[in-house]
Amino acid sequence: MNRSLPPQDTADVGNRRILLVEDEQIIAGVVRDYLLQAGFQVDLAKDGFTALELAAARQPDLVILDRMLPGLDGVEVCRRLRKTTSVPVIMLTALGTEDDRILGLEVGADDYITKPFSPRELVLRVRSVLRRSLQEFSPEPPVEVAGFVLDPGARMVTRHGVQLSLTAREFDLLAFLLRHPNQAFSREDLIKAVWGWDFGDLSTVTVHVRRLREKIEEDPRHPDLLKTVWGVGYRLDVHALSEAADASQ
Repeated sequence: MNRSLPPQDTADVGNRRILLVEDEQIIAGVVRDYLLQAGFQVDLAKDGFTALELAAARQPDLVILDRMLPGLDGVEVCRRLRKTTSVPVIMLTALGTEDDRILGLEVGADDYITKPFSPRELVLRVRSVLRRSLQEFSPEPPVEVAGFVLDPGARMVTRHGVQLSLTAREFDLLAFLLRHPNQAFSREDLIKAVWGWDFGDLSTVTVHVRRLREKIEEDPRHPDLLKTVWGVGYRLDVHALSEAADASQ
């Protein structure tokens, strides 16, 4: 097998710690070799309980998590991780249905890749997620929009002074929308701008919009802020935000 990798990204994401959770020995070995060649440190867990122990002890920068695991499956591992950390999670799944893929995103995975997959593609996905989640400095000043304050350097968003608990992708999505208020974007636009993909499963955007609504809307089932623009996509409605901010004062 040819294990040469594409050139390193210019962003400094090397030497980061990856927790690889995979019970299939051959897959785990190949993926681990690719990650090590790419300059990452790799911890390996073969079951869900060990994964949670290693995540707590080693504080990884990213978790690659198999969907099907002995003892505690990947969905439950991701759910438990999300109670204590916003570490980026890329889920590996051999399940082909859309519902199975979406379930991982709904419990907090930032990305997923379907088996069988190219290890080269997985490394590129890891670099893409890390570039965004580990960004330590941004020349952009804070953005204030109707009660929201976006601090790009700290990768933090507050609303009325209260910090929002966001995963890496939720932060990126909200940050993009806060920078472009009142503009409607298609799911294709968002997957390119936020995920950095030229193509991909658009349900990824749908699920992240749904999760983000649960954190910023009074009634996520009837959103006033992050609105659906029928036939187009989504829009962050600053007028609604302003009204909500005025009402809270």
